[in-house]
Amino acid sequence: MTANLSRRVTSEFLGTAFLVAAVIGSGIMADHLAGGNVALALLANTIATGAVLVALILTFGSISGAHFNPAVSLADAIEHGLSWSDAVSYVAAQCTGGLLGAVAAHVMFGFPFFTLSRHARSGSAQLFSECVATFGLLAVILGCSKLRAEMVPFAVGAYITSAYWFTASTSFANPAVTVARSLSDTFAGIRPLDVPGFVAAQFVGAALAVILFRWLLPRKHPADAVPVQSK
Repeated sequence: MTANLSRRVTSEFLGTAFLVAAVIGSGIMADHLAGGNVALALLANTIATGAVLVALILTFGSISGAHFNPAVSLADAIEHGLSWSDAVSYVAAQCTGGLLGAVAAHVMFGFPFFTLSRHARSGSAQLFSECVATFGLLAVILGCSKLRAEMVPFAVGAYITSAYWFTASTSFANPAVTVARSLSDTFAGIRPLDVPGFVAAQFVGAALAVILFRWLLPRKHPADAVPVQSK
């Protein structure tokens, strides 16, 4: 692994770890403080997630592109912004970083390292929501990165904050985060049984966004590809 790739992979690892720690940790804190008010707990979880996304993308964007999301990395590889071998390294770092983030959140709140979630998130409405959520996320990233790259951190944070509320699934929109959240039996969790469907729907949504934006914003040459950033 080259020194440059090592730095980029480390950025993806750390960024995804902090993202998952923020999602799960804020969910635990919100659930504890909301006194049974699920709407209030979700609002607190939403604000923390949107805010940390902006901060993390601003922090790591210039190093790795701040993907923190296998769907984004694979989309970037399809668009020639990232080599396939680098994309595999990114995805591995994101998945392992997500697991570390789950452990960190649990340790901070005195929970066991891993607890399999019992939070059911199944059914066609949930799967369609994940497809829509990930399609929208990739659309925001692809559109902003090609037209107003400096706005990507804020656009992504704003989109995820909104998508928490307009999707039935609360917009996971990230395979690495989905897997990590299955190992947390907390407010932000998802049953392991429901993970494959969520991940499949997320990749479908990402693929549809790539197809659409190849038509909306065609490149003149593969060298014109612009690296993308995300959750």
